[in-house]
Amino acid sequence: QTVLQGIILLPLRFICIVFILLLAWLSASIATCCQPGRGFLPLRGWRRRMIQTTLSSLTRMAYFVMGFQVKVKGKVASLSEAPIFVAAPHSSFFDAIICALTGMPSIVTRAENLSTPVFGTILGSLQPVAVSRQDPDSRKNTVAEITRRALSRGQWPQVI
Repeated sequence: QTVLQGIILLPLRFICIVFILLLAWLSASIATCCQPGRGFLPLRGWRRRMIQTTLSSLTRMAYFVMGFQVKVKGKVASLSEAPIFVAAPHSSFFDAIICALTGMPSIVTRAENLSTPVFGTILGSLQPVAVSRQDPDSRKNTVAEITRRALSRGQWPQVI
């Protein structure tokens, strides 16, 4: 009976995950379409709210479909309390849970990730700090960008 459940549940879960992923891509595409100052200015207004609510909800839903139920104990630090949010160790796809629970903050990611189909659009909507492995000054530039965003007095979202 367990094998039969797996044979039925695995394709259903896969279809749901693909559907959620496509909805996330569509939401990210709409929120960043015709964005003024793309990548250099923070998302504001309905664009930022759309990313925060839609992508956060869809990410939580995807993890629920995969069988994960996450409960937060305590209070997540606000942007004014902590403009930089540190999550460690970050080495797996579970990092997305932290992003969903903290309101989809900006992330630090490899620049190559932004050119990945579907995922690149979703990552780009989070306005990440892109780290280039080919640029020798990338580490210094990344620290400077994180500092600039942290000192922006709430114009940029938290950086994780």
